[in-house]
Amino acid sequence: MTSNAKPPRPQRRRWLLIAVPAACVIVAIVALASWLWSLDGIVRAQFEGKRWAVPATVYARPLELYPGLAIDSVGLAEELRALEYRQVPLAPEPGTWHRQGALHLLHTRSFPHWEGAERSARIRVRIDDGRITQLTGADDGAPLALARTDAARIGHIYPGHTEDRLLLRLDEMPPLLLAALIAVEDSEFLSHGGVSFASTVRAARANLRARRVVQGGSTITQQLVKNFYLTDERTLRRKVREAAMAILLERRYSKNEIIETYINEVYLAQDLERAIHGFGLASQHLFGAPLDQLPVEHQALLVAIINGPSFYNPRRHPERALARRNLVLQIMADELLLDAAAAARARAQPLGVIPAAEARRRQHPAFMDLVQRDLARDYSPDDLQGEGLRIFTTLAPSAQAAAEDAITAALAAQAPGLQAAAVLADPSSGEVLAVVGGREPGFAGFNRALDARRPVGSLIKPAVYLAALQQPARFTLGTLLDDAPLRLEERSGRVWEPRNFDRLFRGDVLLVDALAHSLNVPTIRLGMDIGLDAVAQAVAGLGAPQPAQLFPSYLIGSGELVPIEVAQMYQTLATGGFHTPLRAVRAVTLQDGTRVTRYPLSTTQAFDPAAVHLVTAGLVSAMSEGTGRAAYARLPADLLVAGKTGTTDDTRDSWFAGYGENLLGVVWVGRDDNTSTGLTGATGALPIWVETMRRLRPRPLMLDPPGDIETVWIDAVTGQRSAEGCEGARLLPYARGHAPETRSECGSLSENGTRRSLSEWLQGIFR
Repeated sequence: MTSNAKPPRPQRRRWLLIAVPAACVIVAIVALASWLWSLDGIVRAQFEGKRWAVPATVYARPLELYPGLAIDSVGLAEELRALEYRQVPLAPEPGTWHRQGALHLLHTRSFPHWEGAERSARIRVRIDDGRITQLTGADDGAPLALARTDAARIGHIYPGHTEDRLLLRLDEMPPLLLAALIAVEDSEFLSHGGVSFASTVRAARANLRARRVVQGGSTITQQLVKNFYLTDERTLRRKVREAAMAILLERRYSKNEIIETYINEVYLAQDLERAIHGFGLASQHLFGAPLDQLPVEHQALLVAIINGPSFYNPRRHPERALARRNLVLQIMADELLLDAAAAARARAQPLGVIPAAEARRRQHPAFMDLVQRDLARDYSPDDLQGEGLRIFTTLAPSAQAAAEDAITAALAAQAPGLQAAAVLADPSSGEVLAVVGGREPGFAGFNRALDARRPVGSLIKPAVYLAALQQPARFTLGTLLDDAPLRLEERSGRVWEPRNFDRLFRGDVLLVDALAHSLNVPTIRLGMDIGLDAVAQAVAGLGAPQPAQLFPSYLIGSGELVPIEVAQMYQTLATGGFHTPLRAVRAVTLQDGTRVTRYPLSTTQAFDPAAVHLVTAGLVSAMSEGTGRAAYARLPADLLVAGKTGTTDDTRDSWFAGYGENLLGVVWVGRDDNTSTGLTGATGALPIWVETMRRLRPRPLMLDPPGDIETVWIDAVTGQRSAEGCEGARLLPYARGHAPETRSECGSLSENGTRRSLSEWLQGIFR
C-alpha cells in the first residue's frame, strides 16, 4: 500500500523550529509586559493617590496664660506634660520648660491654631498661691497681657481597621535615626534599584547556616511594597511580585519619596485593637515624647523593633528588646554614626519605655467619645477617618487630670466593682473641659458619663424649687413649707408614705432650708402644689429630657439621667438661667489649616434670672450649712460655691453637682449591677468633686443679684419680716415687691424705733 503524502520540506521544518519558539518568546514578553504594566498601574494608583486613610487628629484647647489665671505649679506641669514639653535648664528650644521656685520659663512652639498661627516664644511665668502674678517676655522682660501655648494632641479618629499613624515629613525625621534605619535595614538603599541580590544571597547563607530565619534579605523598598500592596503569604510567587513592584517603584519615584513613605507606613507596635504605624506615633506610644526629643538609645530601640514588633515588644519581652537595641547601637558605632564612647553610654541606659497604662491615659477615651458624637452631626465616618481633618476641642488637660486623679484616688480605697463618672465644664461658654467614663480613665469601654442612665435622686430638686420660685407671688425663699407625715394614694391603690432621709419631721420649715437640707416631704408637697407638669417643664428648660410618665416620686429623683445631662441642667442654673448647649468641639480645619467648620457659642434665655438667682442662693446655703457642708473641710472658706447632693434608694447611686463662677462639675458614683454602694451623695461623689475643685481653684461665685432682687431680714420661725439683730433673723433675697409685709414683734419694734437689738444699741454708742 502506497501513500500520496509528501514529506515536509527541510525549509518548512526549519521555519517551524524558529517560529514556534519565537512566538512563545513574543507571547511571554507580551504577557510579562502586560503583567508589569498592570503592576505599574497598581503602584502608581496607590503611591500617587491618597496613600493612607489619614485619621482626623484631635487637639485639646491651647493653654491661655494671663495675670490672675487660677493655676498652680502642678496644674501647669500637667498642661506641659500633655504638650510633651521637656523640662530642661534654661528652656533653650521650643517645646522645653524650666522651673525655679515660683518662676517658670516656657519656650512655646509655633502652632497653626484654627484662628491663626501662633509663633514660638520664650515667656516667664510667676505663680504665687495658685495664681499667675506675673507674665513677661523672657528675653526683654516686657509685661504680657496674654500668652498662648500650642494645642496638645490628644488622639485620632481612625478607620475601622484601626491603623493609626502620625504623619511625618522626611525633614522631620531625626538625621541620626534615618541613618541608623538605613544602616540596619538596608545598607545599600541609596544605590540599589529596588532589589539587592547581594543582600538576598547573604541572608540565604545566614539562614541556612542557622537553620532558621535569622536575617532578611528584603530591601526597604521591598518591605514597603509588602506592607503597602501585598499580603503576608510566604510563597515564591509573592516574592517575585514583590521584587518586580519594588523595581517599578524605584524607577518611578525618588529615594526621598520612598523612604518618607516607609517611615510613616512601617508597623511598629500594637495597642489593644489599634495598630501603631510609623515612627511618629510609635515614639508617642512607647516613650510619651515627640520623635525629635528622643535620645539616641530610644531611637535605636525604634529601629530595633522593626525586625519583629511582637518578638521584640519592649513591654512584654524587655530582655530581647534590650539585646536587639544594643546590637543596633553596635552597628551604628561600626558604621561611624556614633563614636564608641557615645555608643557605650547609650548601651548602659535602660529601655525607658513608659507603661502601657500611662500611654493609654493620654488618650482620654471618654472625652473622645463625646467629640465623635458632637462631630457626627456634621461629618460622615469616612470624613473623620480618612481626610486628615484637624479637630480643635475644648478639653483642658489640667482639668482632665484633676478629675481622673480624684476618681482614681477615691475608688482605690473602696471595694472592687465601684464605678464613677465625671463631667467638668465652663458654664459661661458651655465648653466641656473634662470627661471621665469610669474608674480606669485610660481604657475605652462603657462610657458612664454619657451612657449610664441612673436615677438622679435629690439632684432634681432645684428644678422643683425653680418651678415654684417662678411664681413669686406664691413662693419665696421665706415661704413656710409643711414637713409633716404625708400619705399619697397611687392609682393602683398602693399608699406611698415618703420620708426624709433622716426619718425626722420638722413641722414648718423655710423653703430655702427645705432645699438646703434636701428634705423630701416638703419638696413633694411643693411639687404637687405647683403640678408635676410644671416641674417637668422646668427640667426641660434646664436642658434635660422629660420622662415619658410622671409620678410623685419624680419630684425626689426617681427619673433617670446621664451625668452629662445633669451637667447641662446645672449649666443653666450656673449662668443665671441662660441655656448654652454643652460642646466639646471648637472648630475643624483641613490639614493645611483651612477652617471648614466652627462651633460658635449659642445661648438662649430659658428662665427669669431672678428666679434662678434665688435657687442658686439656696444651693449656696446647701454648701454652707446643708447637705454639702462637709466640702469646706477641704475647700478654702472664701470659695463661695453652690451645690447639691443626690442619693437614691438603698444608696445605689451617689451624686453631686456644683459650680463656682467659672467651673461646673458633676460626679456620679455607683455600681454597674445597681447594687448598694453604702455611700450617700455627701460621702461618695462629694469628696471627688471637692478634690477636683481644690486642685483647679475655680473663681468663687459673685452672686451679684439682678436688679429686681432685694434682700430682707425675716424671722426664721414665722417667715415674717424681721430686723438685723432680732433673735432668729435671716437675711434672704426676694423678688422685688414680694418680701413679706407682716412684721414679727421684734421687727416691728425695731422699725418703730421703740426696741433695738443689742448690736444696734452698740452701733449707736460707737457711731
